[in-house]
Amino acid sequence: MVSPPCYGLLTRQKEPVPLKSISVTLSIREFVAGVSATLNYENEGKDPLEAFFVFPMDEDSAVHSFEALVDGKKIVAELQEKSEARTNYENAISQGHQAFLLEEDDQAGDTFSCNVGNLTPGSKAALTLKYVQELPLEADGALRYVLPAILNPRYQLSRGSEGGGLQMKTPAVPSQDVPYTLSLAATVSSQHGIKSVQCSSPVNPIEYLEDKTSAQISLADGHKFDRDVEFLVYYSEVHTPSVAVEMGAPATKPDSLMGDPSAMVSFYPNIPEAQSPTACGEFVFLMDRSGSMHCPMNNQNPSQLRIEAAKETLIWLLKSLPVGCYFNIYGFGSSFESFFPESVKYTQDTMEQALKRVKSMDADLGGTEILEPLKAIYSRTSIPGHPLQLFVFTDGEVTDTFSVIREVKSNGQRHRCFSFGIGEGASTSLIKGIARASGGAAEFITGNERMQSKGFGLQTQWDYFCLYVNGAPVVSGEMASSPSSWKPSNKMWKRSGLCVQTKKQRNLRKQETESLAFQALRALKRSLQPVVEDVSLSWDLPAGLSAKMLSPEPTVIFRGQRLIVYAQLTGTMPPAEATGKVCLKYTLQGTQFENQVAFSLQPKSDANLTIHRLAAKSFIQTKDMGFEETPANDKKEVLKVSMECGVISSHTAFIAINKDLNKPVQGPLTRSDVPSPMLFAQSMRMCSPGMPYSSPTPLCCNFSRMGGAPAPMFGASAPKSGISLKKSGRRLRSGAPRSVKHQPHMEQYADFCAFDEMSQGCSSNNMSDLETNHTVFEDDPLVQLISLQKADGSWDLNEGLAVILGVSLGDMQAALPVKSVDSSGWATVLAVIWLHDKYKDMKSEWELLERKAVAWIHSHAGAATDGLVKAAVGFLKSSVDPAVFAP
Repeated sequence: MVSPPCYGLLTRQKEPVPLKSISVTLSIREFVAGVSATLNYENEGKDPLEAFFVFPMDEDSAVHSFEALVDGKKIVAELQEKSEARTNYENAISQGHQAFLLEEDDQAGDTFSCNVGNLTPGSKAALTLKYVQELPLEADGALRYVLPAILNPRYQLSRGSEGGGLQMKTPAVPSQDVPYTLSLAATVSSQHGIKSVQCSSPVNPIEYLEDKTSAQISLADGHKFDRDVEFLVYYSEVHTPSVAVEMGAPATKPDSLMGDPSAMVSFYPNIPEAQSPTACGEFVFLMDRSGSMHCPMNNQNPSQLRIEAAKETLIWLLKSLPVGCYFNIYGFGSSFESFFPESVKYTQDTMEQALKRVKSMDADLGGTEILEPLKAIYSRTSIPGHPLQLFVFTDGEVTDTFSVIREVKSNGQRHRCFSFGIGEGASTSLIKGIARASGGAAEFITGNERMQSKGFGLQTQWDYFCLYVNGAPVVSGEMASSPSSWKPSNKMWKRSGLCVQTKKQRNLRKQETESLAFQALRALKRSLQPVVEDVSLSWDLPAGLSAKMLSPEPTVIFRGQRLIVYAQLTGTMPPAEATGKVCLKYTLQGTQFENQVAFSLQPKSDANLTIHRLAAKSFIQTKDMGFEETPANDKKEVLKVSMECGVISSHTAFIAINKDLNKPVQGPLTRSDVPSPMLFAQSMRMCSPGMPYSSPTPLCCNFSRMGGAPAPMFGASAPKSGISLKKSGRRLRSGAPRSVKHQPHMEQYADFCAFDEMSQGCSSNNMSDLETNHTVFEDDPLVQLISLQKADGSWDLNEGLAVILGVSLGDMQAALPVKSVDSSGWATVLAVIWLHDKYKDMKSEWELLERKAVAWIHSHAGAATDGLVKAAVGFLKSSVDPAVFAP
């Protein structure tokens, strides 16, 4: 094939990129988002073109419309069975017609592809897809909308079929080289009023109506679509239960999903806080150790490595486990391994063994194959009286998502799975799917600036720097007015392994880690809650009207979690003044509870049929297990609902054909794969010689096409830490100099990764990350204190604790009020008071640790507890209420 001429914006292959821009219109009403996204293409070449663009989308999105505007002519796409649509697309372009195909990946519900076939020279095409999505509710009451940009590579399972997915069809480029821009305009409205709207990307000034029931937001000009765009919307009221009834589509036959009214029910169950009489369970942590975990959390500069945030989170979890439980930790990549042959009882000895291994853990297991470790975990014999609670941490980059979901679902009755998507680009299909299949909960942690609400303000200026040698701070001071005006020589770095880390970097790293830890600890609390049983939903409707559930019946409810269900109202609708009721009932520790809400049965019209589309999507999600694996009966139902409601599934695709263009194609079409943004360090690592991937990744192939040999990676084997906590407990000091494995290719990239982080080549990574892949866990007093706590919840009275508390060990010993009490009791009371004094705003992180500590104090100090607490408050000059030590 003759190479196309170099017109317009180019990839590194020197090919024209036909996708010029993406424009998005977002409308958020209450807790539902309606999105219209337009992809603007132009063929500036001399040959007919076939363009291919793969992009991510949240798996909860219900895509219901696709149309093309070609040189002024509008063509509305038709939803067809996928095989038929693909055949029609190929036939159309072979006959000289223009054709456009939009389809969902065969093996993952959060990846879509858009084909533009036979785009003639000089021709312009604007492709618009529309979708609706219910917005998740965050712990702080924010509604969260994400427009995903990062498409991580999806690895084939070693036994996976070929040709079924989209992973080989699209190249990736460093995020700063994405050759198309994004414009976005959003409207937010709520009858309850808007407190605030936050965005992870730069925006123009937000415009509110006077009563703050509506807000207008738009991205700043020139935004590159190189990172996820995230909105957080805070309403004045979000926890009010409600029922919305939507009128069916006109001219549609009744007794059909689109013809009948649909209801969307939102509950916020007021589940009382309760603790299990005995803390028990088998806690298994399944940690992604694939090479992509060496990638930064996000495209913001700087950003912590995913593996480091995950390791620190594991430390928090290990310290927070309840006494008497069982646990194990698995790591997976192309292969998998476990810390122990089988789950072990949680003791001081097993905890210390696990902590030691966690700190030396690295992202060194190659590709991402999660299915085999899941099978190994499920094959273990259950421990009587200790139900399995599985925690999965991954950046979610696996191709055959539905196979993994099926495996979790088949074992759903014996466990709950809490899943965590780490970093931008995590597969929403995988993370949400495995949680939904097991009655667990899903969380996504990107480390974006939204974490500043937790009390850690971001440094927006380069006002402070610290010089580190082998991870230890040696020089610090004020920065110059511009980061580029203070720049150590690269020669010094190459000789000594020096790296610069700013105050901004360290604060942001702390936020990212604590975000992941916060979400994981919240899930651990949920797993320790007493089981909510006998969950049921009942309807009280006028005679002649009934509700047909489209969502699965709720079986699991967590405290503080929203519950949304959809139903089709069949029968005769009553007069306008009629009302109905829906009641949620459940039992907790033998006590029955119920939440009831009354609602009007007068349906409201909506041209977009938002509730109907969301109801259809909810139904499809429960049945659709991928293009190849969905059982025949379920496939039949999925096809029926998908075609009737116009909501895409893995078995259907949108196709639009412009038959006005009838020019036979002379020779093969020039193919142009529109690149997706990739975190740059990740791309380099995956294309690196020696990277232990068991399955081929498209990135290596694509980067070789981008101009020469694959880029070598930084730090092929991460050096072990030389950092240790000395007995004095004072400052962590570096031990013997670390032996950094010599890598000849490092020097040629020394200038490429500048110290001041202004180099565009090292987006999102600082030199500390690239050179040492190391974060000093214990550089925070809180983490230092937690590291000293024992498995049973107590602290020893020693020099390390004294340094953290800011007192001398002698003074602590002399102040012990009851000499007959074990000194550990005194130390534990002091530690708990210090936590309340210094880190009260972070109680959600250390609440489980404190719970163990208080229980231990009462069991060991007994009647002396009150005296210890009173003396400790005085000794530390604290204002903490002694009531925090109530049993």
